[in-house]
Amino acid sequence: MILRRNSFVAVLLIAMFIASPVRAAELSESTAAAFDHYISLTEQRLAADLRAQRFFVIDRLPEPERNKMYEALRRGEFHIEQLHTTDDGRPLAVPGGLVHHWVGVGFIPGVTLTDTLAVLQDADRYQEIYKPSVRRSKLVSFRDGAMQVSEQFYRKTIITVAANADFDAQYRFLTPSRLVCESRSTRIVEVEHPGEAAERELPVGDDHGYLWRLNSYWRLEERDGGVYLQVEFVSLSRTVPVMVLWAVQPFLKSVPHGVLETLLTTTRSAVVERHVRGDDPVAVHASQ
Repeated sequence: MILRRNSFVAVLLIAMFIASPVRAAELSESTAAAFDHYISLTEQRLAADLRAQRFFVIDRLPEPERNKMYEALRRGEFHIEQLHTTDDGRPLAVPGGLVHHWVGVGFIPGVTLTDTLAVLQDADRYQEIYKPSVRRSKLVSFRDGAMQVSEQFYRKTIITVAANADFDAQYRFLTPSRLVCESRSTRIVEVEHPGEAAERELPVGDDHGYLWRLNSYWRLEERDGGVYLQVEFVSLSRTVPVMVLWAVQPFLKSVPHGVLETLLTTTRSAVVERHVRGDDPVAVHASQ
């Protein structure tokens, strides 16, 4: 679903910038288990935020600062920040892996929640909306708010990186004007020679470790004459070799910030364009 597809773009680009293409990497059981623990604690915090009526990350701010932030969002600005899940204040170690955890919030004026979901749930068109970062996209199934999507991510810079990824996502209405979506990768494999006759998937555990896992958590709310949307993503890639850490360190913040800004901008533009075209309404797929 778009939610996952959105985060996919963010994570893929980040992982490609910070991972070294020098040698293969292997996702060990200890790395996967540590990441699963990170995700478990992150989702506990997300659930606690909902119970405390902190729907968006900016709702934790004091009221004067929070009001100013909402005003900035309505002016077209974005709020983007890096997050770090902890265990009772203690940093969480993920041996052999690097966790990328970021959140971005924006506002789409003059549209409805239905307008926004029409774009976010149009999985077959991700390849058009988000090209060239998405080369292929396909809606596998969608029933009772549960969505399965298959995509191929692509990025060409100094090196070319492509990955086939499958996701399970669940849309859920909290109220008629509030919706959440949780998306989790079920399969991510690196692709060699994308778009060529020799295109093939590399064996899991015998790749460059650009992207091993990707979860994303979306929150949407219709109010103030538009739709607020937030995407929080948590991904896992290989660690950065010490020998190149000095070179990639500046990208650890600048790249994800730029990716999230582009993601929010692209999504906002696609939703506004659809609203202006006056496309026919579509069925909204989400559980109640």
